Amino acid sequence: MFPGRRFSGPPRRQNRRENVNESIRVKEVRAVFPDGATEILPTATALKRAQEMGLDLVLIAPTATPPVAKVVDFGHYQYEQKKKEHEAKKKQHVVQVKELKFRPNTDDHDYDFKKNHAIRFLKEGNRVKAVVQFRGREIAHTDLGKRLLERFAADLAAYGSVEGVPRMEGRNAHILISPVKAKPA
Repeated sequence: MFPGRRFSGPPRRQNRRENVNESIRVKEVRAVFPDGATEILPTATALKRAQEMGLDLVLIAPTATPPVAKVVDFGHYQYEQKKKEHEAKKKQHVVQVKELKFRPNTDDHDYDFKKNHAIRFLKEGNRVKAVVQFRGREIAHTDLGKRLLERFAADLAAYGSVEGVPRMEGRNAHILISPVKAKPA
């Protein structure tokens, strides 16, 4: 044990804001001021002018030549960034794979019911995986299951495109259907 240390483990890292005020480690920056003026200044000069205005110097494009720094209130800048991220997350759609299970001797009414579910899933932008399960002696009639999947794919041709042909995996046959992208008008 080291004297003066109460716990074992790595020392705590100092909580320092990256790319703000004194943390900026480049010689010069392209400073963007609140009034819209841009100047290429040494970092120390830009920082001094920002502090005179009562604002922070925030590095917003560190890979540019020279790096771009904006003179803003850092707390407000962070708030705006979080708001933008939240809006972007709200607008994105995660594509899911919805699975529909059949048996080789599925009745017409059940088939139509599941077909309507598949149409709804495809219209929502999700992919559909249709699976035919074979139990017991049904495995001897895999051709019935494959025919059912081909019929299913043909019925959904207007709503989605088939990825491959019906494939067998163990006691199941399956097919994957992706939604058709809407053509812009």
